[in-house]
Amino acid sequence: MSTTSDVKTYSNFINGEWVAAASGQTCENRNPADTRELIGIFQRSGAAEVNLAVEAAHAAFATWSKVPAPRRAEILMKAAALLEQRKEAFAHDMTREMGKVLKETRGDIQEAIDCGNFFAGEGRRMYGVTTPSELPNKFTMATRNPVGVVAMICPWNFPMAIPSWKIFPALVAGNTCVIKPAEYTPLSVYNFVSVLTEAGVPAGVVNIVTGHGSEVGSPLMAHPLVRAVSFTGSSEVGCIIGENCARSFKRCSLELGGKNPMIVLDDANLELALEGALWGAFGTTGQRCTATSRIILQKGIYKKFIDELVMRSKLLRLGNGLDPKVDVGPVVSKSQMETILGYIELGKGEGSRLVTGGNPFDRADYKHGFFIEPTVFGDVEPQMRVAQEEIFGPVVSCIPCDSLEDGIQIANNVKYGLSSSLYTKDVNRAFAAIRDLDAGITYINAPTIGAEVHLPFGGVKQTGNGHREGGVGALDFYTEWKAVYVDYSDKLQKAQIDRPE
Repeated sequence: MSTTSDVKTYSNFINGEWVAAASGQTCENRNPADTRELIGIFQRSGAAEVNLAVEAAHAAFATWSKVPAPRRAEILMKAAALLEQRKEAFAHDMTREMGKVLKETRGDIQEAIDCGNFFAGEGRRMYGVTTPSELPNKFTMATRNPVGVVAMICPWNFPMAIPSWKIFPALVAGNTCVIKPAEYTPLSVYNFVSVLTEAGVPAGVVNIVTGHGSEVGSPLMAHPLVRAVSFTGSSEVGCIIGENCARSFKRCSLELGGKNPMIVLDDANLELALEGALWGAFGTTGQRCTATSRIILQKGIYKKFIDELVMRSKLLRLGNGLDPKVDVGPVVSKSQMETILGYIELGKGEGSRLVTGGNPFDRADYKHGFFIEPTVFGDVEPQMRVAQEEIFGPVVSCIPCDSLEDGIQIANNVKYGLSSSLYTKDVNRAFAAIRDLDAGITYINAPTIGAEVHLPFGGVKQTGNGHREGGVGALDFYTEWKAVYVDYSDKLQKAQIDRPE
């Protein structure tokens, strides 16, 4: 296994240079499938490194914001091509540092590639508006302008895709940024930024500062030169960030938690719904904000569906995500494992029926990893905590319902509103659900996971604050509108006052 003597030490990336933390402190990055493997050593930074990075980004903004958007877009296109070339190597790095299986880490990187290509296209659009003036000989339009320095605080579950959602639209719009990777997955962000630098992003435009949230995230968010903050993480932390940004009039994008329902009606294609349930609940070991964490089953198919779901869950193969035969990897950390196991005990104590799983994976050859059996609860009441709170692990709660209307009421009766799903063959019911499900995303005859980069991503209620990542809506966060009036009448004209008699 790796030791500190043969493992690379990574520095912060500030103004195009590698900069160690002034404190001299570092953090270890270990494989959650086998903690004996040390992947890298990263800086435990603080306010001093944050100041350097933000000042570098602020200085770079003056030049980068004036580069024509199509030229900025060409750099994004080159970066996407480089990611394509290195997809396999980067996928292996990602599996080693966060655990999900290789087919999923390849997908994570593919999402970054798709995102780069999409926003490169926006470099030749980024449309403003022209509109008639109410006065003669006067031209009116509105243009998009970059915001400035953007702070980006990223999670560990999609350690390249989610940074790409933030960095690509920010860059094509002319902003500069400082990114704080998640403590568990800094290597994937380093790989991503190394590609951006090689593609031609100038020094200071993208900066990385690693470390703990309180030591890096807090001073980064509060820095007076930061004009916007993009955060993906828990609703609890998002609330704190939103409050702090409001005090200094920073714009703030929050993509937060979910407790995503999949409704299966009696008329559904059950084979399709079962495949979707397995993928939605246990893909990424349930560590997605869009994971299918509640399955709401009409009573006519309730028992049959659960019996089949349990049988298929038991066939899923756990292990190291580098093994191509493995279906489900580890959870990301010991603390995450303890939290999930705590929820499982809570579910049993609340009176729900544990029908499969619920235990750490006890194979001797995986004793150095953080593995939990795929877990299914049956007979869950909608108000139980396992049906209300985000668990972020391989745990799904099955809830009976009487009808579509009953199922939608159960689905909506949580504080989150990210993703939702309905399985039915009835087009009328499908469109009723699209209208009535209180969520930012709705799938019909597909699970609650599978977002594509050219559509808006985000939710309602405590899932976020109204901004969206993905699609052209992302540009609304990373740009400011400027209204422009050009009067060529050669005389003073007074809007709303000068009117024809």
